[in-house]
Amino acid sequence: MTVVLAVIVGLLYGAGTYMILRRSLVKVIIGLIFLGHAANLLIFTIGRLIKGSPAFIPVGAETLSEPYADPLPQALILTAIVISFGVTAFAIVLFKRAYQTVGTDDLDKMKSTDELK
Repeated sequence: MTVVLAVIVGLLYGAGTYMILRRSLVKVIIGLIFLGHAANLLIFTIGRLIKGSPAFIPVGAETLSEPYADPLPQALILTAIVISFGVTAFAIVLFKRAYQTVGTDDLDKMKSTDELK
C-alpha cells in the first residue's frame, strides 16, 4: 500500500509541476491543487499506515500499548488542507483580477501589470 501511495504522490507532483508550467491561468490553479493533494498524501504516507487503536493511554497504564495510530500526521494533514485551500482561493482571486485587467488568461501575453485604457 505504501508503494502505491508513493507512486500516486510522484504522479501528482509531476502533474502539478507540468500544469504550473503551462500558459493558462486555469491550468496553474489546477497544478496548485495537484501539488496540495500530493503534499497531503506525502504527509499521510510518511506517518506510516498502521491499523491500530486511537492513541489514548488506558486508565491505570503508564504508557501506550502497541499498536496505536499516530495522531500527528492527521493533524498536519488537516493544517495542510486549510493552507492549500487558502492558497488556492487567493490564486483564484488574483488570477481573476489579472484576467479582468489584461483581458487574457495566457501568461505569455501578460507583459505588464498596468491596466489597459
